[in-house]
Amino acid sequence: MTVTQPAHIDASSYDDVRAIENALATPSTALIETMSTIPGDIAVLGVGGKVGPSVAVMAKRAADEAGIDKRVIGVARFSDPASREFLEANGVECIATDLTDDAQLALLPDVDNIIYMAGHKFGTTGNESFTWSMNSYLPGRVAQRYRTSRIVAFSTLVTYPLADVTTGGSRESDPSGPIGEYAASCVGRERIFEHHSREYGTPVLLFRLGYSIETRYGVLQEIAQAVQDGSEIPLEMGHASVIWQRDVADYAIRSLTLAQSPPRRLNITGPEIVSIRWLAHRFGELLGREPRFTGQETGTAYVMDGSALQAEFGYPSTTLSTMIDAVAAWVRNNGSTLGKPTKFQQRQGQF
Repeated sequence: MTVTQPAHIDASSYDDVRAIENALATPSTALIETMSTIPGDIAVLGVGGKVGPSVAVMAKRAADEAGIDKRVIGVARFSDPASREFLEANGVECIATDLTDDAQLALLPDVDNIIYMAGHKFGTTGNESFTWSMNSYLPGRVAQRYRTSRIVAFSTLVTYPLADVTTGGSRESDPSGPIGEYAASCVGRERIFEHHSREYGTPVLLFRLGYSIETRYGVLQEIAQAVQDGSEIPLEMGHASVIWQRDVADYAIRSLTLAQSPPRRLNITGPEIVSIRWLAHRFGELLGREPRFTGQETGTAYVMDGSALQAEFGYPSTTLSTMIDAVAAWVRNNGSTLGKPTKFQQRQGQF
């Protein structure tokens, strides 16, 4: 087990968006050391989302700091020019591609390592067929195209059923139990990657991510903003699993070393199962506001056990208290948001 270096995040240093983006893409000492054990170049497919730029830029920085000549390629439609600008300014090669177009997919370069992040969640209700196409059909096309590569495929904690919060959360050995079409399509994504892994011997790691957060989005930001605004906070989903985005990016790259056939599943989350009520009261203390609630805790939630992750890589470098301080400072200063709510309160699977 190799433990990552502490993040040493000072909440007051998060004074603009570029500072956040750079902090989230700073590689740990452990990742820099690991780069020599990941032969070949790295492509991040679906790099244009919330987490993708951190992954790609961190990989490039880690390779450079390790003194390794490694291409890092970011693939997306790039509807947001700022995302591409940040990637290219940090040495990531960007290829504008519609992954759903087989001809464009075929033209992508052969790469030894794939971090697969493409998918569709919000707007699933009423557009279920597109969600299944993106989350279950497209993975098959990518798995076929890159069947000789090593693949880390992003997945989600909602492949599990709601878990009893007193038992430590869902574990990798637990059966799937998707609620709703989005979650079912994500199980489909895992099964498709598993099929191709077994068929071709492709090494795959199924990266089951809990709720990634930073100052501009995520469970903590939504609760802090609700406290700041005086909005009621629903408690039926009374607990959550969270992890800082820098740690997510770090683990995604290092997980390339864990890919195997048949695929391994790995929960990506922090060590705590966090109470929403407790979080609201803590933000209330930091923001000088009294939180307001509606409903009652049900005793079940989308929560995961991260002990297998911690056995491999150590505890996340960013502690829960550091996350809370950073988010509170950002909300207090009316910092911008990404405008992409997690809908973590959703218990019926309607995204």
